Amino acid sequence: MLTDLTIALDMMGGDYGPRSSIPAAIAAVLKHPNLNLILCGNQQVIESALTKASMLDHPRLKIKHCKEVVTNSCEPASALRNKKQSSMRVALDLVKSGEAQACVSSGNTGALFFMAHYVLKMLPGIKRPALISAVPTEKKQPVYLLDLGANVHCDPETLYQFGIMGSIVAGEALNIPSPKVCLLNIGSEEIKGHDGIKQAAKLMKSSSVINYQGYCEGSDMFSGKADVIVCEGFVGNVALKTCEGIAKLIMHKFSKALKKHFFYKALAFLLRPVIKKLYRRVNPDQYNGASLVGLRGIVVKSHGNATTKAFLAAIEEAAQEVQRKIPEKIQAVFAQVDTEKQPSGPHP
Repeated sequence: MLTDLTIALDMMGGDYGPRSSIPAAIAAVLKHPNLNLILCGNQQVIESALTKASMLDHPRLKIKHCKEVVTNSCEPASALRNKKQSSMRVALDLVKSGEAQACVSSGNTGALFFMAHYVLKMLPGIKRPALISAVPTEKKQPVYLLDLGANVHCDPETLYQFGIMGSIVAGEALNIPSPKVCLLNIGSEEIKGHDGIKQAAKLMKSSSVINYQGYCEGSDMFSGKADVIVCEGFVGNVALKTCEGIAKLIMHKFSKALKKHFFYKALAFLLRPVIKKLYRRVNPDQYNGASLVGLRGIVVKSHGNATTKAFLAAIEEAAQEVQRKIPEKIQAVFAQVDTEKQPSGPHP
């Protein structure tokens, strides 16, 4: 963790608001001695919760009072125009001013996207920001999936740019020099897919900064075939939530089955270490925190129904991105790509 690292938190967003964000903030500063948090939200609510936890006077927890809240039902355009004093907007403004190095919110995804795009602006050369997150695979390391809902439809150039940004994020997180990149498609054959996917594949194949491996199907997502999987936001969002739902279903059915019979209960007791290890591998909470990459600042979107543990994971993801200097590295690579596109000499 970096020295004097400061993260701004939207304390009021999501389904649970302060009920999950405040315990997560407390856990974060107790776990990481160099982490400072600015808690953006209703001062009275936050102070009351911190007082109950005997943490009101903690030197690394600062409260920033906000008059408004962006609800889940708020239209993104309306939130951008009318919620300038909201906990979400204030947290983003703190990143823009340099008072914080990252922002974490579990609030309205559309509103966060609009606000972050407006407040922080795009890095040079990037058309659209993308939401990226890790999901577990058969191997020890996860795969990074983008876009997860920031852009419902994407043109080939945008998908190509997602491939570049995904490579940078995965390369830094997994400590590998040339992450394998695949395009999510309805088949692995080159003839499959619509024209946009085919054009994106051509761009990736010809790129010097992407280790393109071709198409992958939905069934390949967990195989470890790729380190990065690129898709449109609509597809990615459905795929991610389906993965989370399946993980929860399997663990629920497994847990229910173990309680049906005395023999199974005894077996569960003996297998407890194995079960805990398996649960840690597939538990969606540990992968909570989709990063909005391509902006001039770090923004991490936590799940709307994030638990305390999940919101803590999002805070730690933001801290790691600050440490890895993700926006700076994305900007450097896109500058290189832009240079390669320039003519090498005078034309006759």
